[in-house]
Amino acid sequence: MESKISVIMGVFNPGDSDRFFRAVDSIIQQSFPDWELILYDDGSREEIAEVISSASERDQRIVCIRSEQNRGLAFALNECIRRAAGEYIARMDDDDFAKPDRLQKQVEFLQNNPQYQWVGSDIELMDRNGVWGYQKMPEMPAKRDYLFNSPFVHPSVMFRKAALVKVGGYSASQAVLQCEDYDLFFRLQKEGMRGYNLQEPLLQYWEDYESYKRRTYRRRIREMKVRCRGFRELGILNQRTFPYVVKPLFVGAIPAPVHHYIKRKIRRPKREERMRK
Repeated sequence: MESKISVIMGVFNPGDSDRFFRAVDSIIQQSFPDWELILYDDGSREEIAEVISSASERDQRIVCIRSEQNRGLAFALNECIRRAAGEYIARMDDDDFAKPDRLQKQVEFLQNNPQYQWVGSDIELMDRNGVWGYQKMPEMPAKRDYLFNSPFVHPSVMFRKAALVKVGGYSASQAVLQCEDYDLFFRLQKEGMRGYNLQEPLLQYWEDYESYKRRTYRRRIREMKVRCRGFRELGILNQRTFPYVVKPLFVGAIPAPVHHYIKRKIRRPKREERMRK
């Protein structure tokens, strides 16, 4: 199958089959038709593997790859990239929802703006009760935008495949486990490549209370190390920026219920954002 866009999704024991199929269907319903969806089952349980495999029955553009062993998200995504036929690689998670014109708008942007190697977007935050928040991303992220958080929401991004190949794809090192995306953006930026965020929400991103409970302190420590190395490679590590290096440790000390409450307060849609819906 030859496609302009390869959408890649690593899947491991998705917790809710309805959300999984909603994510898949959001790609099937895209206004841009020239895509393939590569689902990489990263060693899910047998009964769940059958559910994942059945997704290919929904559309002939869906390719399912099954691994008997769980190797982690970075390995799964690298396998997807290796098999991808598309000129562009779009990320997608198994619990998110892509707006119908997401692929169309992103591929048009990359075709019209060769100076950028990837493009993301603003996002809407959702849980079982629907959309509860809005996250606006920096339009043209510079080095300083990497300080507070990653300036890109990973599953909202479409890359030029050539850019991912140039930096060797995702790092499968345990040192960047669950921080693969932040590490990737640091390496792309270091190579002189640049990304852009479309200033509209093209993705609904799943974030509920359980999301905060899964962010362990070990993950926070790994993120701190990724930040330290990334800041150094971008030439922005100094006394003034060091507090941003240790930020994950302070955030990790906040109890999950409190963190969840604060995030919902901060990300609650403003009046003008609600009116856009």
